[in-house]
Amino acid sequence: MSTDAVAVRERTDWYQNVVAQTIAPHILKITNPASFRASAEVLRLGRIELSQHVQSDLLSWRTPRLIQRSDPENYLLGLITRGRKAISQRRNVSVIGAGDAVLFDTSHPYTAGSPIPGDVGVTLVHIPRTMIALPQDRLDASLGRRFTTRHGIGAVLRRFLVSVYAHGTECAPPELPVLERTTLELVSGLLAQQLDAWQHLPAETRRQVLLRHIDAFIDHHLSDLGLTPQAVAAGHNVSLRTLYSLFEGRGETVAAAIRRRRLERCHADLADPANFRQPVHEIGARWGFPNASSFSRAFRHAYGISPSSYRQSLPAPPDSNAAQSTAR
Repeated sequence: MSTDAVAVRERTDWYQNVVAQTIAPHILKITNPASFRASAEVLRLGRIELSQHVQSDLLSWRTPRLIQRSDPENYLLGLITRGRKAISQRRNVSVIGAGDAVLFDTSHPYTAGSPIPGDVGVTLVHIPRTMIALPQDRLDASLGRRFTTRHGIGAVLRRFLVSVYAHGTECAPPELPVLERTTLELVSGLLAQQLDAWQHLPAETRRQVLLRHIDAFIDHHLSDLGLTPQAVAAGHNVSLRTLYSLFEGRGETVAAAIRRRRLERCHADLADPANFRQPVHEIGARWGFPNASSFSRAFRHAYGISPSSYRQSLPAPPDSNAAQSTAR
């Protein structure tokens, strides 16, 4: 949905209707109606919804009268992707920018606005209040407070949401509950971390959040020769026994998961025309295989073909004949 197809004089009313349908009824005040632009996109995973909004400068109010008239009774976790946003709820006031997040609640009055000129982009996670298994008083106290999503579980959640928006529409209906469950687990984990309420989460949610954190840690350190099960366990303050038990339901060991992901990166890099001039053994070394022969054996075991033969089976990029012998 975009103002691009809406007459300028109708854009304020149009966007107010969009906000009412995708979030909840609000009063909006557009700073400059003549140049106002906005877009919105919604992805429904089940009871949980995601929405993305990009908008010019505006102020918005969720008033007691509007709450009484219509309330979806949702928590909204807003992750800023562009610009800056100010929000006030429950006596908390925050100004947040790209990399920050804020929790607010459609059942309590709040105000939001643009503290500086320019477009604002925000991704919203809409979660029914009854789905968050954390103490109500702690959640209420956190409304309107700034969270960071630049590292740790916040960064995991942000990257996950980017991936969901990139590929969610490709998923069949039976796959959406998986995305919904993962979204709930990661949001719950982020809130539990911020509220120091980890112990209040269900045991399975704690387990899944830790696994997501471990997955991100492994992906980030694939090129590190010191990436071992011991290093993964130490990086998350758990014992090796605990780490191994976390992976029991996945059908592969921690070491096997590291090796598989490294080989997947090698496979992708070998197929990338930008790497055509780079020797095969250097690509293997980049992703944790410093020994050329062991890399070749592992790649053949995984894909049924040696890395050199795989590269030769691909169409050569233009003007590559002169570098072909070096690349092999």
